[in-house]
Amino acid sequence: MKKLCSVMAGCAVLAMLPLTAFAYPIDVQKQLNGLSIDYNSYDTDNDIASIQVNNYGSTDAICRVVFNNGPESPRTRTIEVPAGKHKNATAKFTRTIIKMRINLTCTPK
Repeated sequence: MKKLCSVMAGCAVLAMLPLTAFAYPIDVQKQLNGLSIDYNSYDTDNDIASIQVNNYGSTDAICRVVFNNGPESPRTRTIEVPAGKHKNATAKFTRTIIKMRINLTCTPK
């Protein structure tokens, strides 16, 4: 009986662990030029990074997002974020991301 409880407790601990643990740190440098912009960055996969840009202001914005994971060339995305809306930008790399650096620059449209 003791052995069965021990095995069941071990299984319970293993079940609480995530199946994939590919989290990496994401640093975001932002230049918002007075706009009411907020963001959420995500480690979508071990080689994919994404950012959601939220525009809480009353002015449409053009945002330039540069994803940089180090040894590979940076990926640049330009998105137009209407007032009161949000948009996503995503970049896929050929190598596993160890640390992601994102530069977010937004200007009024």
